[in-house]
Amino acid sequence: MSDSGTLPVAVIGAGPVGLAAAAHLAERGVDFVVLESGAKVGSSVAKWGHVRVFSPWRYNIDSAARRLLEADGWTAPDDEWLPTGAEIVDDYLAPLGKLFGARVQVNAAVTAISRLGFDKVRTNGRELAPFVLRLSDGREIQARAVIDASGTYTSPNVLGASGLRAFGEETVTELIDHALPDVLGADREHYEGRHTLVVGAGHSAATTLLGLAQLEDTPITWAIRAGNADRTYGGGEADALPARGALGTRVHALVTSGRVRLVTGFFTHRVSAHADGVEVVSRDPLGDEQSIVAERIISATGYRPDHSIAEELRLDLDPILGSTRALAPLIDPNAHSCGTVPAHGVDELTHPEPGYYAIGVKSYGRAPTFLMATGYEQARSVVAAIAGDWEAARAVELDLPETGVCSSSLAEAQEQRVGLATGVSGGLLGTPLVLAGAPADGGGCCG
Repeated sequence: MSDSGTLPVAVIGAGPVGLAAAAHLAERGVDFVVLESGAKVGSSVAKWGHVRVFSPWRYNIDSAARRLLEADGWTAPDDEWLPTGAEIVDDYLAPLGKLFGARVQVNAAVTAISRLGFDKVRTNGRELAPFVLRLSDGREIQARAVIDASGTYTSPNVLGASGLRAFGEETVTELIDHALPDVLGADREHYEGRHTLVVGAGHSAATTLLGLAQLEDTPITWAIRAGNADRTYGGGEADALPARGALGTRVHALVTSGRVRLVTGFFTHRVSAHADGVEVVSRDPLGDEQSIVAERIISATGYRPDHSIAEELRLDLDPILGSTRALAPLIDPNAHSCGTVPAHGVDELTHPEPGYYAIGVKSYGRAPTFLMATGYEQARSVVAAIAGDWEAARAVELDLPETGVCSSSLAEAQEQRVGLATGVSGGLLGTPLVLAGAPADGGGCCG
């Protein structure tokens, strides 16, 4: 059996949080390999590259990453600028990934993780066995520890309101897009002049509504489960991040003016092809039905973690959120917004499987209260623990802006952000905007 202490730490995902973990490992002189499923670092962030985040650069750059980059001659962007996803990739993640050279492997999708010679049942000597990561290309890599920052971007929630796929949903997939299509750019031809139904009450829904509203002769219907859209409208001028507050204010104006038709109390139950596109039927808890016929659907219902690659590891997941049990009460959207989540680190992220940690947006399970700065502190704490510096690992600190518009109810907050932000800025900055807790990443956004 290999001496696991001589093996590298495997980081899954080359998004903001995965590369932050790599930066902290590099600073501490701990060998590592980053495994990115996409063709480049930040591949999931690149998929929403047209979106401008509402959190400024100062919240989006990890401290260790900044130190390493500046030592290499990099000049940081303006701390107060609100970057697009493309700018985050080009101006931050790409230079950071380049620093690590061959230790970052792209097109390296992890399909399974286990312990060398140990299935989930075997215990004696388990903690001494190295991890083995199987890749989609047939390779296997051994590691002393695993930091899973793969995010959730590749596992969107379903359209159905009960967490189950709506009846018929799989029959009209060609008419359904998930959060943050580029409605003003690459995807414009799919939406311009076509009646579009946006389902969801989170920031990606708001971002999409603002983009669609700029297309002429494009009817827009917005369906939410709640009885009103106050959560989406948010804190307005009182929001600590002005761009986020402006997001809700501008959506409110679109509804008030009639540019966007708001349908409340809508619980998607059944979907079927229709002569005019697709019919979406709601059935509320009392059994009452209503329907909407549209030509396209944008399902902005968020994301959920996929723990299947770790099914041979011993995970202790909260039965509601899918985070660790210790983390769940700290991030519960019934009690917390993004800005009220307390600082947390390795102690709250530890599973019964020693040496395996899920960090970033994946660590939050279904809770939509994640911000990228939170993921950076997780990365710092976990890496300190792996390096044996438990004093630093447990000295967790977090300084976050109050989030006026962050989700406040689990039932309504299925949208999962990554720590960026999501909102289309239209008149604010002239380009689509995303939130400081933006889309999840599989090596992308903020995971």
